Amino acid sequence: MKPDVVRELGHLALGTRLKRLGERLQAQTQVLLEAAGVELPASHFPILATLDRLGPLSVGEIAEAVGMSQPGVTRMLDKLQADGLVKSTAAAGDRRVRTIGLAAAGEKLVASSKRTVWPRIESAVADACKGRGESLLPALAALEESLLDASLNVRADRLRTGEKSRART
Repeated sequence: MKPDVVRELGHLALGTRLKRLGERLQAQTQVLLEAAGVELPASHFPILATLDRLGPLSVGEIAEAVGMSQPGVTRMLDKLQADGLVKSTAAAGDRRVRTIGLAAAGEKLVASSKRTVWPRIESAVADACKGRGESLLPALAALEESLLDASLNVRADRLRTGEKSRART
């Protein structure tokens, strides 16, 4: 078996390793979605779930809710709208601002997915994390918060100068 250099690099390549893991999870999720007859990219479901949970939102609010760039969200929304799953309306006070909500077909897809395929995906990922998952999700949340408190360049400067780490105020 060949060495896994990314794994061996530890924290140095953590971003690469997490991206690789995310791509693997999305690809395997896609297989489950297609087996259930859902021909939508797995990466689009967080947007549908966000609109289901929070109702109609602006593009910026969706991007913030899913933690993605606004241009990336806009591309996904364009595809979702072309597929008839979301609808866009101009905001009453500012016609430049679009409010995005689920279309009837999107509501139907989300409702069906919540009953059938989403629980299967959730269970399969939880099974893959078995024995480790209890600490994985809190650790990921802590890492996300930590990086919001201070970026890597700020941390590297602190470590170089010997300054103690402190949280953002």
